Amino acid sequence: MVLARRLQLGDPSGELRRAMGSFPDPAVADRVLGTYFIPGGKPSHTPFVSLSMWTAAPTRRGQELAVVAGFVEVFLAKEGHRGLVGINFLEKIQLPTPATLYGALLAGVDYVLVGAGIPRGIPNLLDHLSRHEPVALPLHVSGATPGQPFDLRFDPLQVLPQPPLPLRRPRFLAIVASATLAASLARHGSGGSTGSWSRARLREGTTHLPAAPSP
Repeated sequence: MVLARRLQLGDPSGELRRAMGSFPDPAVADRVLGTYFIPGGKPSHTPFVSLSMWTAAPTRRGQELAVVAGFVEVFLAKEGHRGLVGINFLEKIQLPTPATLYGALLAGVDYVLVGAGIPRGIPNLLDHLSRHEPVALPLHVSGATPGQPFDLRFDPLQVLPQPPLPLRRPRFLAIVASATLAASLARHGSGGSTGSWSRARLREGTTHLPAAPSP
């Protein structure tokens, strides 16, 4: 939504279009621009274009927008320095995560941080998305019984039919509220994680970012 609205405001600095110009598939970037970009910006009295709500079966247009948005944010954050860039997701807001995460990987994000829940499925997403492979993210659905699993499926090849070479897998840091949750994540989480931060340690300022992963 942020990317779509900034494009409708005319992208006066041109930074969004500059970032989109480096997106691996120009056709996808052009579709997003063609849908939302308004040269000079929309009139102040004109409402923003409404975006469809995310569902467990998102539209291709919604997925493309989320992938490009994740790419743009990380691309711009990495400009002009050699430092590390991380992107932070909330486990409780699951529906846009796979597509946005894939866009961040395409832009070379160094770290993925996830809190507001126990993000057991994120390391597995990182493993597969870095290889442009389909993923399924288990969804937390209120009222669902143990025999009613729900998941969100995302196939990178539906957005990028000709993807670039396998991507560098970023490091994963889970932001959790206690050592018990960190132990549970290490015990039951799929894939691997670099480590976890507790909110208490973050407040105390005693947790340090590990070194950058090797290319």
